[in-house]
Amino acid sequence: MSLYDDAVLVLKGYEGQEELRQAYLDHLAAHPDGMWKACHAGHITASALVIDPARERVLLTLHKKLRMWLQMGGHCEPQDSSVEAAALREATEESGIAGLTLLPGGPVRLDRHAIPAPCHWHLDVQYAVVAPPGAVQEISDESLDLRWFAYGEVADVADDSVVRLLEATRARL
Repeated sequence: MSLYDDAVLVLKGYEGQEELRQAYLDHLAAHPDGMWKACHAGHITASALVIDPARERVLLTLHKKLRMWLQMGGHCEPQDSSVEAAALREATEESGIAGLTLLPGGPVRLDRHAIPAPCHWHLDVQYAVVAPPGAVQEISDESLDLRWFAYGEVADVADDSVVRLLEATRARL
């Protein structure tokens, strides 16, 4: 199955955020290249919120370009077998933590956000992952910093999209 076909299947099976889910599906129907960064009308991205093993904190990255505290994530790559695999790869690369485990149930939420030209939109499919016991994070080239935040601290450092992702993740836990 192609990554495009997987994304369509994942989105069709996603429950919630009906209007946004349909906008993602409409975008993919209109843009066969909508999985890739080269699609300037917007493209699917995959991200994951990293949760500590005790399920009390989340690991956020201080994004190098945006200078904002965000969940791990980014663009899909040709080697990704699924959107879920892309989210797991991005979370592993950006956190430096091996052995992350996806929360069951598929995406936790969707988030569409404008980005600087030449592209216009990231259509983010957001997952959550749990770090293994004893996990030690390592800063990647894409980050200025990595830091664990207690759930109650996230709203003080991150934007509303990260807060909504945390709320949806906690509801799933």
